[in-house]
Amino acid sequence: MADLLTAEAVREDLGGLTGWSGDGTGITRTVELSSFPAAIAVVDRVATVAEELDHHPDIDIRWRTLTFRCVTHSAGGVTHRDIELAGRIDDIVRSAA
Repeated sequence: MADLLTAEAVREDLGGLTGWSGDGTGITRTVELSSFPAAIAVVDRVATVAEELDHHPDIDIRWRTLTFRCVTHSAGGVTHRDIELAGRIDDIVRSAA
């Protein structure tokens, strides 16, 4: 099982990410894309990465607005796997802009 990050470690790691907030219970980022198809394309790319990492975010889709939430449910909070996935999501969102 992955080791939980402390709230302080989560805050430090979030400093290197774009638009993420949260604490030791979960991290979240909301992004707005140019259109619904663009948002779904981002979700599709995130799904591919999530499968590669065997670690899946919760994704809320509202027209062209996406909210990603990362938490390692099996560990009961945020782990390095969540930070890694958040960074990969940042890369995908950045390339979609």
